Amino acid sequence: MKNVTIKDIAKICGVGVSTVSRAINDNPGINPATKERILKVIDENNYVPNNSARNLKRSESETIAVLVKGINNSFFSPMITEFEKIIQEKKYTFVLQRVDQNQNEIDVAMEIEKEKRLKGVVFLGGYFSHSKEKLCKLTVPFVLSTIGMTDLGAKKEFASVAVDDEGESFKIVDYLCSLGHKKIAILAAPEYDESIGKLRMEGYKAALKKNGIEFDNNLVFELIDGNDRYSIKSGYITTKKMLKSKAECTAIFAITDAVAIGACRAIWEEGMKVPENFSLAGFDGLELTRYYIPSLTTIRQPVEEIAKETLRMLFGMIENKEKINENVVFPGKLIIGESTRGI
Repeated sequence: MKNVTIKDIAKICGVGVSTVSRAINDNPGINPATKERILKVIDENNYVPNNSARNLKRSESETIAVLVKGINNSFFSPMITEFEKIIQEKKYTFVLQRVDQNQNEIDVAMEIEKEKRLKGVVFLGGYFSHSKEKLCKLTVPFVLSTIGMTDLGAKKEFASVAVDDEGESFKIVDYLCSLGHKKIAILAAPEYDESIGKLRMEGYKAALKKNGIEFDNNLVFELIDGNDRYSIKSGYITTKKMLKSKAECTAIFAITDAVAIGACRAIWEEGMKVPENFSLAGFDGLELTRYYIPSLTTIRQPVEEIAKETLRMLFGMIENKEKINENVVFPGKLIIGESTRGI
């Protein structure tokens, strides 16, 4: 899709470029009705003024933006480091943009694309809930990375890289079942969550079913809402609530490693231990979980491979000027630590 310029807006409105500029800058020397008409056309055409050159003298840049939803998720830190390294090696400028839970990342990307004259975008984290029409408004190549996608039909329309969140969650909960645990609590995302939270919950349920264990909603404990959902703090607060509820369980599946570490602290403060009182498993494979006491049983995601594959796709589209529809799914690896034991 062609980028809309200030000249295009002026032509549509039947006014001069200077008049459009006055409307954008809220200059008092413009007829209110004309200003209202111009701003309406700007909104309808998704035009974002370039702050650094409102007279349309816009220069090309070699810039890649990484938009992160859930930046407080510790898993993203090593991925962002890898993205920055590879992008800079390619002699491109790296721009990191945080996207809040209640923001629309496509709208954010469109703004940055116009402001920075981007060559490409990586959407990191969050969930796939945007229509094809919405995504097609982006005029630069993009890749969806580590994003929970429950709409498989829509997923095939765009390039994506991830692990099988549902399958890997099944793997680790199945391992807990193999140790003899039948009462397994889950520190989970809220029900409305359509991203990795939903997929990892589905894996949890499937593992219980495979082992002949009935799903018990009383063993589901929702993490706190907001940007800190997958954080250590969230795991700590949620586990405190779980312990206060006196839920009968012998094992806990935390849907991220950070959440699991918070859970460990909460359990210790209540005078109990992992794994003596509760076996505990996480998901992500953060490096710190190897050195935590006890070391954590988890699913390790191949961070470096995910980052490299994401940028291979993106730069392939940039350099070849062709859309890529690949959906690459990496396997995780079950890492058995000291936080789980048989009963």
